[in-house]
Amino acid sequence: MSTRTASPRRTAARRPGQRLCFYGGAGTVTGSRHLVETARSRVLLDCGLFQGLKALRLRNWAPWPFDVAAVDAVVLSHAHIDHSGALPLLVRAGFRGTVFCSPATADLLGVMLRDAARIQEEDAARANRRGYTRHHPARPLYELRDAEAALARLQPVAYGTELAVAPDITAVLRRAGHILGSATIELRVGGVRLVYSGDLGRYGRPILHDPEPIAAADLLLVESTYGDRVHPPRADEALAALLREAAAARQVVIVPAFAVGRTQELLWMLRVLEDQGRIPVVPVRVDSPMAIDVTSIYRRHPEEHDEAMQAATAHADAFATRDFALARTPQESKALNACEGPMILISASGMATGGRVLHHLALRLPDPRTIVLLPGFQAAGTRGRSLQDGAPSLRIHGTDVPVRARVVTLDGLSAHADRDEIVRWLGGFARAPRQTWVVHGEPQPADRLAATLRTRLGWSAAVAQDGAAVPLR
Repeated sequence: MSTRTASPRRTAARRPGQRLCFYGGAGTVTGSRHLVETARSRVLLDCGLFQGLKALRLRNWAPWPFDVAAVDAVVLSHAHIDHSGALPLLVRAGFRGTVFCSPATADLLGVMLRDAARIQEEDAARANRRGYTRHHPARPLYELRDAEAALARLQPVAYGTELAVAPDITAVLRRAGHILGSATIELRVGGVRLVYSGDLGRYGRPILHDPEPIAAADLLLVESTYGDRVHPPRADEALAALLREAAAARQVVIVPAFAVGRTQELLWMLRVLEDQGRIPVVPVRVDSPMAIDVTSIYRRHPEEHDEAMQAATAHADAFATRDFALARTPQESKALNACEGPMILISASGMATGGRVLHHLALRLPDPRTIVLLPGFQAAGTRGRSLQDGAPSLRIHGTDVPVRARVVTLDGLSAHADRDEIVRWLGGFARAPRQTWVVHGEPQPADRLAATLRTRLGWSAAVAQDGAAVPLR
């Protein structure tokens, strides 16, 4: 990891005026990329991979819609792949600026980008070996060397520190409460204050601080993943009831969980439920090398922890239940195939788009004794969404696997703010932004959140359109 200041490079490709361009994360919950342009600078807010629907995934292979070499800096809201995963592609295409992010995000990216590259290399090799690819040969989107090149451009920035990220643009990061290191971003572009919510977290959730309020913005970009609904109350009780039932029936519960954030919160909740006697002690197994590494990073950043987490870590491992084991090696992962219930098996990825969870699903989905617990949002076009929508079979590694397992969704476990929590965060603004653009949401949630902001708050709000450019002034 290197430390550098923003480069004063200039190219002849500059366009006059100040504008904001939406190149991803508009009309969809993936691929967040918002480009801020002035006559002198270009700064990219987030650099995410597109996931889900094939038409979206193909955009990862397309040429960049802007001059990559002319971008001065990237400012990241957090480490999730739909916000950071295209950094290796950006660097490979000629980006030579600085990537600014929180210290915890920088640590997480060291694990996540390398892991993403490794998975892509392994998936391509498997597809070529087994012959189920339509491309000959199959190739990874990027390789480990691309990830390393991107990691070399990171510069950690402490929360609350105003930093020049380009000659005429400064940035301030504040806690967003979504995952470790997640941040809202405030840019000062001349006399314009542009605020980007990133992914907002929730209030009163374990481990992390609540989202920090922001006093004012001229222009606002706000996420809308759950912009049309409110999370059900007492997610802990719904989880406890399901696990009591599964334990009594000696069932295996497979949880496709994001390695960053969701896995750690689930482990926390399971430990608390055990301590309170609300669930029996059953084997809990985490099968994700990345989740194991990420959990260690969570422990290394006490500045991110709320009071309850600080108290818990003072005398115990907050992320370990009483019958707990980690599967790091392929042999340890395969050994889980022989385990019978009751068992809780947590494995990545969170939307079943890749990783070890696919092997467990391929083995156990045909068994009606299996429960698949989906602990959050599932994007359109992912296997997780197919399960959520009741698909009779799932395509895994070139084979159609019948779905006879019971599939349960618990939205209350989501790390995304719901509609009312978004409105609560917006209530911290002393005055309405001149314009609010709703991003990072599928069409219905985005439309409904924009309508809520217009009717409930009286704000000027509209849904950002993919590929559109809007003036900053």
